[in-house]
Amino acid sequence: MNIQGYQKLTLLDFPGKVACTVFTGGCNLRCPFCHNAGLVKNPCEFPNAEEEVLSYLTARKSILKGVCVTGGEPLLQPDLLPFLQKVKELGLAVKLDTNGGLPQKLETALRSGLVDCVAMDIKSAPETYEQAVGVPVNVNSFLESIQLIKESGVAHEFRTTAVKGLHNEADFTEIAKLVGNSPYYLQKFTDSGNLISGEGFSAFTDEEITGILAKVKQIAPNTSARGYDLD
Repeated sequence: MNIQGYQKLTLLDFPGKVACTVFTGGCNLRCPFCHNAGLVKNPCEFPNAEEEVLSYLTARKSILKGVCVTGGEPLLQPDLLPFLQKVKELGLAVKLDTNGGLPQKLETALRSGLVDCVAMDIKSAPETYEQAVGVPVNVNSFLESIQLIKESGVAHEFRTTAVKGLHNEADFTEIAKLVGNSPYYLQKFTDSGNLISGEGFSAFTDEEITGILAKVKQIAPNTSARGYDLD
């Protein structure tokens, strides 16, 4: 596993669980608004990182309830499932974050019984996907992943980082048609100062996202916002 680092304790990344978040290196996309440019473009090698993480999890397994594996894109890791098996053997639940661009690997992970929860980032509406991910892609791969997740029986959520300068209201309503009744989150964009190429991007205001939410919830009723201070 190419592990770039880990957050020892989080109450946010794995809903309902005290968890540790593990960051993997490398990604198949180049989303211009990505705030983890270093993980995506220039992942370093840390030969003993997996052993360090597993040692930490073993020592804290009485406190922790889960592990969130994120990236980058974790499904690029050839030894992801063996790592998840080791996590499960510690009695910890697993949440997998994915961009959905590798549906065959995602299906294998979902069928393995090693994933308790999966979150997929839907980058944009199908018509504007390539603009949002920064590389040529087959949009059908992402649509296939959405369907796989919805039909998997695994707890899941979908989310989109709402980026002003990249998205408009129509993008979110088109995504809403894809997610249906699944939990869906519009996440507030934050400029970390380490974006891939995100000049001219900003967050939607609270007022703007409130109006967008009202439209989206007519199609996807289990939609809410993250990172916004809404009444």
